[in-house]
Amino acid sequence: MLDQKLIRENPEYVEKNLSLRGKSIDLSNLNKLTLEIKEIDIKLSELQSESKKLSKKIGNHYQNPKEKIIENLSELKSKGNRLKSDISYLEEQSRSLNIQIKKEILKLPNLPSEKTPIGNDETQNVEIRKWGDIFNINQPRNHLEIGESLNLFDTKRSSMISKSRFITLIGNGARLERALINFMLDTHLERGYLEIMPPALVNTESLQGSGQLPKFSNESFRCSDDDLWLSPTAEVPLTAFHKNEIIDNSLLPLKYVAYSPCFRREAGSYGRDTKGLIRLHQFNKVELYWYSDPDQSDHAHKEITKDAENILQKLNLPYRVVDICTGDLGFSSNRTYDLEVWLPSSNCYREISSCSNCNDFQARRSSIRTRINNRNCYVHTLNGSGLAIGRTMAAILENYQIEDGRVRIPDALVPYFGSAYINNN
Repeated sequence: MLDQKLIRENPEYVEKNLSLRGKSIDLSNLNKLTLEIKEIDIKLSELQSESKKLSKKIGNHYQNPKEKIIENLSELKSKGNRLKSDISYLEEQSRSLNIQIKKEILKLPNLPSEKTPIGNDETQNVEIRKWGDIFNINQPRNHLEIGESLNLFDTKRSSMISKSRFITLIGNGARLERALINFMLDTHLERGYLEIMPPALVNTESLQGSGQLPKFSNESFRCSDDDLWLSPTAEVPLTAFHKNEIIDNSLLPLKYVAYSPCFRREAGSYGRDTKGLIRLHQFNKVELYWYSDPDQSDHAHKEITKDAENILQKLNLPYRVVDICTGDLGFSSNRTYDLEVWLPSSNCYREISSCSNCNDFQARRSSIRTRINNRNCYVHTLNGSGLAIGRTMAAILENYQIEDGRVRIPDALVPYFGSAYINNN
């Protein structure tokens, strides 16, 4: 959530920076509301101070009834009642305005970092580096074809169980998924992360705190009888994990890793990647999440990205790192590095992780602070997939396919999978 003070005092700056995301935003009404509530709060403070002094004067009279007071006691009491009435009225106005202001501010995305490349869409993202040699594969098959030929998953029966874009993993497919989850968790634990297994159902306040609501309500699955939603990513419960807390600064950075199932409607995909493992309504993911000292979050962003890259390097999967431009930046992100893995069948790189620095945006929405130099300030939060399991499986199937129909298992994964190959049944 953006700082209300910043919107009130420098709306032109906020409008200019938000416009870099590709959409013009008029903050004049919101700015007007923030000025109104400041005036009300000043007046309210004055009246409360006056009421406190008056109450003290009346109290002194009853404590010392023999002492003469200047004003008539009944007039003092009448004035006190008027003050209480005025205070009550202003408090109600303040509450109403605060609700309006918060509702409007929650719709606003994060401000892009000054270091974020300026651009309109994904075509203007900036490649930072590449890693790994692209596999030389003659006429590569796509992962859907490979998976079906090896009986790793079933989409037809899954659509009868639920609906389209769900998948059932079978035999070695389920085995490979489980191996990847354990491999990723163990690798991140070795790099100092604390493992968390959060609830898969989250409440509205948690989704709002991480930035999924109100903007992405149409992207999430909701339980109609409860204030609960199926979590679209472990980023949501991990943000809410320290909601309304003041974290001891000596504990920062806090580094969490969580495996979780994720649920998304993917309402805006319009038919893209509807077959296979790339864009499902339900998928598994290992999420990395940091709570950082505000002064250290740029460094933390580089480190969380390295930790996600480490998985791809251990699996020897070619990838590139892309600096996401302002027009393609996620709602809560201040700056994002995408990791894109090479998929031979598409002859291109495809996103497998987004590592984002959200600075104080989520912490402000969730009231998560730390104490620096004897004052409270908001922590910075960072998140990144480490990695999306289905997309990693797709990358392995395509990059490690063999002409005889088998798939070789990356060396680092063999101890987890229990075999060096996935064979034809």
